Amino acid sequence: MKKHMIILIMLIFLTTGCTDTSLSSEQSTPSQESTVGENPSEGTDIKSNEAIPPLTLTTEIMQLESGLSAVKYEGDYGFEEFLANGGASSDEDVVKYLSGVLSDANNFSFGNIPFGCSTISVGNENGGYLFGRNFDWNKCNVLIVHSIPKNGYSSISTVNTDFINMSGMKLSALPANAQAIIAMYAPLDGMNEKGLAVSVNMIQDSATISQNTDKPDITTTTAIRLLLNKAANVDEALGLLEQYDMHASMGFMTHLAIADNDGNSIVVEYINNEMQVIETPVVTNFYLAEGEKHGIGTAQSHERYDILMNALNEKSTMDMNGVRDALSSVSKGNFSEFESTEWSIVFNQSSGEVRYYHRENYDKGYMFSVK
Repeated sequence: MKKHMIILIMLIFLTTGCTDTSLSSEQSTPSQESTVGENPSEGTDIKSNEAIPPLTLTTEIMQLESGLSAVKYEGDYGFEEFLANGGASSDEDVVKYLSGVLSDANNFSFGNIPFGCSTISVGNENGGYLFGRNFDWNKCNVLIVHSIPKNGYSSISTVNTDFINMSGMKLSALPANAQAIIAMYAPLDGMNEKGLAVSVNMIQDSATISQNTDKPDITTTTAIRLLLNKAANVDEALGLLEQYDMHASMGFMTHLAIADNDGNSIVVEYINNEMQVIETPVVTNFYLAEGEKHGIGTAQSHERYDILMNALNEKSTMDMNGVRDALSSVSKGNFSEFESTEWSIVFNQSSGEVRYYHRENYDKGYMFSVK
């Protein structure tokens, strides 16, 4: 791994909560060739079912609007070497590992980042399957990354860049390719070219995940990268997770919603450090596994779960706009709390189309293609 790549990769394990700043004064100036049409950064009115041309990303950061940007990275970013060296059992251990390679790696800190989420998996009335995802938090900066790795599937994933705390400088001060590399080690959701979709959802519980066997180690966000790069379906995703000891990034209890284009949709939970798999089309922020932990989580997460399950009971298949509307029905604007739904995504697992909606503006979206 090259020296500059090591410097960049190690930064992603620094985490802090969102701030109220926007990217407008910090991000790189968008490249003209990053755009499609005369002004794609204004988004597209996608209430209709008409075909929408995807935005064409380059290696330059494209600012879509304040707080939302996108970039493409193609090539090696050291992930295979990370795995080959046994992964890491915590964010701190990753920094320690990298410090052994680069002597001046220091001045890192960690923070708390509780968040809420909702996901839904449903058959596409036009064939195949769709996966929807809300990320609930307070105002923060978001980077969408189209990754085309040297070894692995291409994918589109999302990172809250305010979860990355760098001592002495801002993430946006780095070159665009550096920001992309960092983001690929800290995804919170995504879909790959095979239609495998994954999302991490938090559970409000004092327990954490820290498996301890003779397997190599992996953290929550690097597990998402592992699945996006290497898993074509749910079975392959489970096979990969079983090969590693899981450790909760930032120490929070989470579970993974995973779905594929064969119609399989599950949640993976870690209860007393034992992996459990539950078939479910909806995941929010409480335990779904039967047993001592079942139902533990926020009251609102139960409400959101019921709303989405009722939507599925009323309509067993949807189009992409239907999934958008389902996500809108459980966005934070419907509840009297301080958070917002910072992003909503609809993944078309057959076509590879991805639609993003920012801060609950469901009249304007941004479309990308993972294929």
